[in-house]
Amino acid sequence: MLIVLSFNGTNSTSVINGFSFKWYVELFKDSATINALTNTLLLAVTSAITATVIGTLAAVGIDKMKKGFVKSSVMTVTNIPMMNPEIVTGVSMMLLFVFIGSILGAKGVLGFWTLFIAHVTFSLPYVILNVMPKLRQTDANLSQAAQDLGCPPVKAFMKVVLPSILPGVVAGLIMAFTLSFDDFIISYFVSGPKFQTLPIRIFSMTKKRVTPDMYALSTIMFIVILVLLVLVNVLQAKGDNKREKKGGAAK
Repeated sequence: MLIVLSFNGTNSTSVINGFSFKWYVELFKDSATINALTNTLLLAVTSAITATVIGTLAAVGIDKMKKGFVKSSVMTVTNIPMMNPEIVTGVSMMLLFVFIGSILGAKGVLGFWTLFIAHVTFSLPYVILNVMPKLRQTDANLSQAAQDLGCPPVKAFMKVVLPSILPGVVAGLIMAFTLSFDDFIISYFVSGPKFQTLPIRIFSMTKKRVTPDMYALSTIMFIVILVLLVLVNVLQAKGDNKREKKGGAAK
C-alpha cells in the first residue's frame, strides 16, 4: 500500500486518484532530503568497507585459534552488538561518546565520526559470520603449500585464501552496507544535530505530517534494501553451487 500511495496523483494519503511520479520529483527538489541521502550513502559506504576489512581480518584470526575457552569468549564478545537490543546499544554508545567528549573538553562531539564508529561496531559481527563459514570450507594446506614454495604470508593470503572466501567477504560488505543504510535507532542516539541520515530525516518528517513524498522516500529505501538482500542470497547460492560442483568433481 505504501508503494501504491507513493505514485498517487494527489496529496491524499488515503484516497488514490491517478498515477503520477510527482512525489518522486518533489522529493529530489528538497535540499534537506538530498543532503540526508548524501550523508547516508557516505556513512554506509565508508563504514561498510571499514567493517568488511576489519571483520575479514578478525575472522581469519579467530579461525586460526584453537578450539577452547579463548576462542569461544572472543566469539561471544564479537556477537554482543548483534545480540544486544538496538536501543541499549544506541544509548550506551551515546553515553560513552559524550563521556569521552567531556574528558577531552570537546563540544558537540556527536556527528559523523560517532555514527561511523557505531555503524562499524554493529556491522562487524555480520561480516565475521559471513566470512567464517567460507574459511572453514577452505583447505588450510593450500596457503601453507604456497608459503613452502616461497610465497610471503600476505601474498599467499591474497592469492590463495582471499579468492576462496571472496563470496563471503562480498556478502558481508553488502550486509554491512544494508544495515548502515537502514539503521535508525542507533543512529538517532549518536548522530547529533549537524549530521542527519535518511531514516532520521523520514522520522523528522513524520512528526509534522505524513505526506506522499514520505511514502516515495520510504519506497526508495525499501527497494534498495530488497535488491541488496536478494543480491546477498544470490551470491551465497552461487558460492554453495560452486562448492557442491567441486565436491562432486573430487569424488
